[in-house]
Formats: sequence, C-alpha cells, structure tokens
Amino acid sequence: MSDADVTREIERGAKFVIFQYTISVIVLTFRRSSDIYFIPPGGSRLFKGLPFIIISLLFGWWGIPWGPVYTIESLANNFGGGKNVTYELKRVMNSSDAAA
Repeated sequence: MSDADVTREIERGAKFVIFQYTISVIVLTFRRSSDIYFIPPGGSRLFKGLPFIIISLLFGWWGIPWGPVYTIESLANNFGGGKNVTYELKRVMNSSDAAA
C-alpha cells in the first residue's frame, strides 16, 4: 500500500494493531508482541487476535511466578482488540516523508 492508500484507509476507520502472547517453560516466561496487523474498516480485531489468545491460553500459564501474570495481561490486551499503534505508525510515516 502506498502512503496515500494507508492514510485513506485510516480515515475510513482502518487500524494497525499489535497483539501480545505469552509462552512459559517452567521457570522461564516469555511475553512477546506480534507483528503489526492491518485491520480494515469494520474488520474484527478480536478475530485477528484469536491465534495469540489461544497460544497464551495453552502455553502461558505454566511459568512460575510470572506465567499467570503475563498471561492475564496478554489475554486482557487481546480481548480488548490488541494495542492500537495506528497513530504511532502514521507519525513515523509522516516523519519519514518530511526527511525525504
């Protein structure tokens, strides 16, 4: 997508989001972020985050002590539609346009 296409889609209501997931292995717990996902206007952020919800539900709880804590945070983030990074991405695009 060109910058103009991205701007037009954002104005129509598109979002760019990041989801979290947690994976634990007994004493090690890893909380990671997904790539940035484009959610078109009217698209379901919850549906796009479903794989990360499943990963956290299956693999996140088992680490002591941070597994349950990070899993709950990841699930809350993902059930809330992920972290909206649309405006941060737009700011980066605008600053790169100004530098060019």
